Amino acid sequence: MPGKMVLFFGVSTLLWMMIAASQAFKIETFPESRSLAQIGDSVSLTCTTTGCASPTFSWRTQIDSPLNGKVRSEGTTSTLTMDPVSFENEHSYLCTATCESKKLEKGIQVEIYSFPKDPEIHLSGPLEVGEPITVKCLVPDVYPFDRLEVDLLKGDYLMKKQDFLEDMDRKSLETKSLEVTFIPVIEDIGKLLVCRAKLHIDEIDSEPKERETTKELQVYISPKNTVISVNPSTRLQEGGSVTMTCSSEGLPVPEIFWSKKQDNGNLQRLSGNATLTLIAMRMEDSGIYVCEGVNQIGKSRKEVELIVQEKPFTVEISPGPRIAAQIGDPVVLTCSVRGCETPSFSWRTQIDSPLSGKVTSEGTKSLLTLSPVSFENEHSYLCTVTCGHKKLEKGIQVELYSFPRDPEIELSGPPVNGRPVTVSCKVPNVYPFDRLEIELLKGETMMKNKEFLEEEDKKSLETKSLEMTFIPTMEDTGKVLVCQAKLHIDEMEFEPKQRQSTQPLFVNVAPRDIAVWVSPSSIVEEGRSVNMTCSSYGLPAPKILWSRQLKNGDLQPLSENTTLALISTKLEDSGIYVCEGINLAGKSRKEVELVIQVAPKDIQLTAFPSKSVKEGDTVIISCTCGNVPETWIILKKKAETGDTVLKSIDGAYTIRKAQLEDAGVYECESKNEVGSQLRSITLDVKVPPRNTTISIYPSSNVKEGENITITCKTFSHPPAVIILKRIDLANEITMCSKNGTFTLYHVTQSDTGVYVIRASNEVGDDSGRIEISVMSRLKFLHSYFL
Repeated sequence: MPGKMVLFFGVSTLLWMMIAASQAFKIETFPESRSLAQIGDSVSLTCTTTGCASPTFSWRTQIDSPLNGKVRSEGTTSTLTMDPVSFENEHSYLCTATCESKKLEKGIQVEIYSFPKDPEIHLSGPLEVGEPITVKCLVPDVYPFDRLEVDLLKGDYLMKKQDFLEDMDRKSLETKSLEVTFIPVIEDIGKLLVCRAKLHIDEIDSEPKERETTKELQVYISPKNTVISVNPSTRLQEGGSVTMTCSSEGLPVPEIFWSKKQDNGNLQRLSGNATLTLIAMRMEDSGIYVCEGVNQIGKSRKEVELIVQEKPFTVEISPGPRIAAQIGDPVVLTCSVRGCETPSFSWRTQIDSPLSGKVTSEGTKSLLTLSPVSFENEHSYLCTVTCGHKKLEKGIQVELYSFPRDPEIELSGPPVNGRPVTVSCKVPNVYPFDRLEIELLKGETMMKNKEFLEEEDKKSLETKSLEMTFIPTMEDTGKVLVCQAKLHIDEMEFEPKQRQSTQPLFVNVAPRDIAVWVSPSSIVEEGRSVNMTCSSYGLPAPKILWSRQLKNGDLQPLSENTTLALISTKLEDSGIYVCEGINLAGKSRKEVELVIQVAPKDIQLTAFPSKSVKEGDTVIISCTCGNVPETWIILKKKAETGDTVLKSIDGAYTIRKAQLEDAGVYECESKNEVGSQLRSITLDVKVPPRNTTISIYPSSNVKEGENITITCKTFSHPPAVIILKRIDLANEITMCSKNGTFTLYHVTQSDTGVYVIRASNEVGDDSGRIEISVMSRLKFLHSYFL
């Protein structure tokens, strides 16, 4: 494997040498022939050969000047770097390449220029409307400047254009400028100044060829038309105040400065506001005040002279030359001084009466306080003020009145439709009452008026009134009772001179048309609910009161609702219920009877004196139903052929001289609309034996040995017990039979005798006699009782 690699490398080398030998030796440069370089930048010139494996390079200028650069060669390339480029690099550079015996040379022309920055715009000062201004356009460090062209524009308007075509006597960087003087106008605001510089080196491919700078125009107007306004005036009194306002036109808007001119002509700065206010002015505040409007361009000033005059000494008394004071109120009389810093005060009445008030003086004011005002204060008061050698006096008349409250309206009672009512209008604590007038109106209708013209014998507070009786009607509801009181004192100034009170009329109507509704009915079954609703007309709407009437006639209050609800009624809820409609005008009532029905119960059916009686007795059969009113009682006697309805009185049926046919089952039926109940009783009428008959078979005279049947029949109830008894005391025989039949078997002569048959029950008995005669035989007779 290593042998193969050596062989391959040798073949490759030989092949490359053959290809190289076949190529011609050539030289190339970059840039190819010329290079444009800006002074201060870095520039590299590159020389490259082909057709030679290891060439050698050398660099020189065409005039054998210093290279002023750094050479670096490697392989088939050599680079000359000039950093930074200067005027010494403006040459034709030659690159020489040597390959064995062959030498090749190629040149590159290096041309330099300088156009490093945008133009600069300079103004000779701020732009002021109407004032000439010079604008300068500077193009710094230009080379070659003979190729330079500069344009100066204002907006789209070309102001000036210049080509710098003068000869250059030496190589140097030059700053060229273009100047234009113009007069700004207000329309220039916002326009652009444009300085455009062009370096005409079109034959050389370089950038930039053109540079431009813009500047927005800000045009100013120097302050002018400065105006001062003074309020209230330029002539003032001591202690007064003045407001001075200054305005000035300009662009930008001028700042306002206020100053006062000193005696030496200098200005004393006072304010930086447009308005200057001076208060509590003194005479030394007189002088010349200066307003200046100032902006960047200039200033404008205006002067005004203020004159502060000495304040005269004056006295004022308030509230005025006369005051109307209400009795009981506090009144303060104020005496004020102007034009004197330290006055002295004194107060008196014009007739030298006591002041009846309190004096307090402080500074330039003195107060006389009358509190409370009374009849003793009805005077003319004088305030005397002394200031140095001057003395002034001022008076005020205090006039009294009393009209403190609105009238009072009183009614003798609530207004009721059709019922007379008296309205009274009272005006309390009036003075002077001889000037008083009272009017009483109903709505807009005058009912009565009165003027109190009687003379006053003394000063006093009086309460005056006006009365009127009228009969209200329904139409008066909603109208207003108006009581107007007027105090006719035109010469006195006070308010109010008229007072009034109002009272809306609400005419009451006594309750009427009372109605009661019972749901579902006034007669209901026990356990059901009942609603009783009551209504009544009246004004104001009547109040509803439900009550229950007790047995003694008293009313037991139950509810104040319009509806009285009884839930799950009971029998004891039955009774009379009373609804009353009540308002201020009276009351009205309505009664309703409520019946609670209960199915009959606790029926008692009795027979008196007993349910078992003797024939001929009197029996009362009675049927009663406990605590259930409105119940029908029906007495019947049951029979197979049909029931017989008995004519009972209050549930009682009387049987006089009871007979057996009266015995039987009696039934009582108690019923009402809710239900019914039955009771029955059995009446037993007992009858003593009667109509008794006795029969003997075959005969009362028989032979020994025969049988004798004795039959006894009787009518009785209950059935009688029949006893057969032989009277013969020696041979007493007693037999008893339920059916009344006795058999004597095989009678003998000893059976001959008198027999008594007796029928009896618990209520009586009946008896009869028979005589039996037995004829003798030989056989012994035996007797048997059946």
